Amino acid sequence: MQQLIEFAGNHAFLSGAVVAVFLALVWSEFSQRTRGFAELTPAQAVPLINRGDTVVIDVSSSADFAKGHVVNARNIKPSRLAKPDDELLKLAQKSILVTCKNGQASPAAAAALVKLGARQVAVLKGGMMQWIADNYPVTRS
Repeated sequence: MQQLIEFAGNHAFLSGAVVAVFLALVWSEFSQRTRGFAELTPAQAVPLINRGDTVVIDVSSSADFAKGHVVNARNIKPSRLAKPDDELLKLAQKSILVTCKNGQASPAAAAALVKLGARQVAVLKGGMMQWIADNYPVTRS
């Protein structure tokens, strides 16, 4: 223990960096657990989709949605989540998987759905790019 204290005293910058990284990891883990939705890989999302009671919401642009999306996904613009209508409020009562083109827009949409009262919300990690890279089926419209 004495050597650790001596090392920390002699290498203050390095010790501070280790503490900062540790705190960043703790903060990241804490924020992931308290945000109200889960992040699922495509392999984890498939059983959820196959249950049949999960609604897949794709917040990609209309052009990206037309290029390929999860079967039976609904294309909903993120701006629509700011002013929810009756359809969105009904969807909030179901299990929801949110996806987008690359996984960047879906966490904000999932947070908006949680704010609307949705309790079972998950995000497709990596979005449709990861879904396609993992060779899962897509449909085009």
